[in-house]
Amino acid sequence: MRSTISLFLLAGMMSFFAQAAIVFEPPKGKVTFAAPKDGATVSSPVKVVMSSTVKLRPAGEDPQDHHTGHHHLIIDSAPIAAGQVIPTDDKHVHFGKGQTETELKLAPGEHTLMLQLADGAHRSYGPALSETIHITVK
Repeated sequence: MRSTISLFLLAGMMSFFAQAAIVFEPPKGKVTFAAPKDGATVSSPVKVVMSSTVKLRPAGEDPQDHHTGHHHLIIDSAPIAAGQVIPTDDKHVHFGKGQTETELKLAPGEHTLMLQLADGAHRSYGPALSETIHITVK
C-alpha cells in the first residue's frame, strides 16, 4: 500500500514539473491599432479598431491552441506577462468572440491603451503580441 501511494505521489510530482517546464511561446505575428493613432486627440466614445496578422479565433474553442488568439484591450494599466491569464474588469476588456472594433467611453484626459493578444484560455502572448498607444480625450 505504501509503495502504491509513493508511486502516485511521484507520478503527480513528475506531471507538475513537466507542466512547469513548458515554455509559453507566442505565435509569430503582430497586433496593431488601426484607430486611433498614437498621440491622437479624440472625443468620447472613442472608436477603437484592432488588427492582427495572427488568425483570430473565439475564446474557448480550443484553449490549447497556441497559434490563434483574440484581442484584449488594457486601459491605463500594466501589461500582462506571457502565459498569465488576462483578468476581466473595467481596465481589461476581452473580445472573446474575435471582435476587431469597439467604442470606449473614456473620461477627458490622457489615456494609455494597450492591445494584447491571448490564446483561447485568455493567457496573454505577452509583449511579443502587443501594442501600446497614448491618446488624449477632449
